[in-house]
Amino acid sequence: MEKVIYENPLSCKEDINGFILEGKANISFPEGVMRMENALSSEEGQKANYVLWCPEEFPSDVKIEWEFRPIKEPGLAIMFFAAKAKNGDSIFSEELSKRTGEYKQYHSGDINAFHVSYFRRKEPDERAFHTCNLRKSFGFHLVAQGADPIPDASFDSQWYTIAVVKNKEMVSFYVNNLKIFEYVDDGVTYGEMLKGGHIGFRQLAPMIAEYRNLKVSILD
Repeated sequence: MEKVIYENPLSCKEDINGFILEGKANISFPEGVMRMENALSSEEGQKANYVLWCPEEFPSDVKIEWEFRPIKEPGLAIMFFAAKAKNGDSIFSEELSKRTGEYKQYHSGDINAFHVSYFRRKEPDERAFHTCNLRKSFGFHLVAQGADPIPDASFDSQWYTIAVVKNKEMVSFYVNNLKIFEYVDDGVTYGEMLKGGHIGFRQLAPMIAEYRNLKVSILD
């Protein structure tokens, strides 16, 4: 069974009051949805990328859902989840190093997390062969992969419902209710099982994408 514990339409600036932006981004709300795009030139590389964290901390066994619409590529979209400091503290602890959106700070810094990259159109090989990847950190461990069914970005793109289900040792990923992959974490091979934490949206410049209807449900 599922019980909704958090809902956010992401329809206006007030909906993201308290959200934490790491790096620089232009976030707007055209037609009542959240649009994210880079504020710095993509020529600045990793410095132009960013993460927008939800301030809520969630329990271990949850279903995370949101709607996504890719408007402009190249770029890449990621969802971080089960994110905590390696010492078990909040990722927002003042004792942690400052994060500014550069990728290495998130996979090989002082936090643990899962992250699923579900729209990968940055490098030439990603644009030629579309996959969704699940990585576990600390470290840059690719633990699951599946085919990406989302078409290339367009201003005429439709909305896609994305879902991550983390239930005990199992992580499953869905696009429009189609299961893309699942991963069973033994809690040994790539470190201890991750239990609870924060979620966050990441984008790579110069991608533009829109988001709406973020929802988190607890699994019983």
